[in-house]
Parts: sequence; C-alpha cells; structure tokens
Amino acid sequence: MSTSPQRLEARADATGERVVHTEAFEWLARAGFVARGVIYAIIGILAIKLALGVGGKATNQQGALRTIAHQPFGKVLLIAVAIGLAGYAIWRLMRAAVGHGPEGSDSGFDRLAALGSGIAYSAVCAIAVEMLLGSASSGRAAGNAHKATAGVLGWPGGPWLVGLGGAVMLLIGGYQGYRALTQDFLMDSKTEEMSPRARRWLTWIGTFGYAARMVVFGLIGVFLIKAALDYNPAKAVGVDGALAKLSNSSHGSLLLGIVAFGLVAFALYSFTDARYRRI
Repeated sequence: MSTSPQRLEARADATGERVVHTEAFEWLARAGFVARGVIYAIIGILAIKLALGVGGKATNQQGALRTIAHQPFGKVLLIAVAIGLAGYAIWRLMRAAVGHGPEGSDSGFDRLAALGSGIAYSAVCAIAVEMLLGSASSGRAAGNAHKATAGVLGWPGGPWLVGLGGAVMLLIGGYQGYRALTQDFLMDSKTEEMSPRARRWLTWIGTFGYAARMVVFGLIGVFLIKAALDYNPAKAVGVDGALAKLSNSSHGSLLLGIVAFGLVAFALYSFTDARYRRI
C-alpha cells in the first residue's frame, strides 16, 4: 500500500519535532551559540587591536578558527568549536525544515533565514574540520571573496549573479538593522527568567551587536555590487575586507573601533543566548 506525499511529509515533521525536543539536541544547539560567540569575539578583539594600533588585524571566520588552532591545546579547542558550529548549523537547518519550535510558528521568511544561516555555519564548520585534518590552505582566507567572485563572474550571467548576491547581503544587513532598531531579538530569549538588570544587559549588547552586523553585511553587499558593475572581482570583500575598508576610511580607527566593539557585544549576546535562547 503506497504512502501519500502528505503522509510522508507529516511523518518527517513529526520525526523532526521529536528530535528538536530532545535534551541532547538542546545541549548541542546551546553549544552552537557558544561557538558562534567565540568566533565573533576573536574577530572583534583582533579588530579592536587593529583600531588601537597594537598589532591586531582584520580577519574573518576562517581567520578566527586559525587563531584558535594556534593557541595552547589548539586542536582540542578547535574540535570543541567545530562540534558547537555543527550543533548550531543543525539547529538552524532543523528550524528551516520543521518551521516552528516552542516559541510558536515561524514565517516563511524565518525559515528561509534559518536555511541561509544553517548553510553558512555548515560551511564554517567544514573549514574547521579541514583545519583539523590538515587540508585547509593557510593562505586561503584573504583571497576567498576575490576568488569566489572571479569564478562566478566567469559564468553566463555572472555579473547578475554577483549583483544578486550583493543585494541579498544588503537585505541581510537591513534585517540586522531592523532587529537592532525594533529589539525583536528579545522575543527569542527567555526574558521572563531574567532579572531586570540581565534583561537590560541583553537588550544593550543585542542592539549594539546587531547594529555592528548591519554595517559589516551592508559593506559586503555594497562591494559585491560594485564588483558586479565594474566586472572586477578585486572589489569584492568578505568580513575581513569589510573591516579593512572601515580601517582605511576617513576616521577609520574610530569607525573600526565602534564596529569591532559591536562585534564583541554580539559575541557576549551569543554567550547569553546559550543560556536563555528558546530552542
């Protein structure tokens, strides 16, 4: 007797629901917030040092992972971060598939955002695994955005695809700004379990952190569009390139310092989310 597609979908949803409500899955997801916080903390701290002129650098997620790997017990730390990143990616992908959790139903946009986030953190996790296996190129980080953009520009309709990618990054940046302005991220957390002081702390670091991400993602989007319009992959930037653009701008140290502190604030927000996020 054949099973209808509707029943198969219902079974898949039911299975997903059972998985996301297990204690093991919750712990894995919360470890993901810690891993995300570690990545943003390293990027932010290195950018602060660069803004202060004390030896920092503009780096991206891969650079942050490399920094972890070079610490004492770096391999152990990198394994822990990779597990956390995997947990975060799986949680986001499950939210995209199942579409809702204890906090209620997700909209189509929420599920699409979860899918994009899950894919992005899966890629970062894959880089961490490559490093652990010794197969990640040590010089790859700086040229990632340029090389990827150059490859896409060579495709049929490549400039349009790169421009579309830039527009998507601008939309992501705009969404970060929306979250900072409306402070709707508070609905994702168990604020009813917080003291008034803890809630004020979460509000401040979340607002500052999302505003900083708005600037970074917005710059990535702008320079992707410029790369498409000028057919010049050298103009494309990633997170590290966006921070470098701030550093090289008028009042660069001040602007970079503000955004860098915002990224550290987002790291602290992620650590707080590890405790209070509604999974």
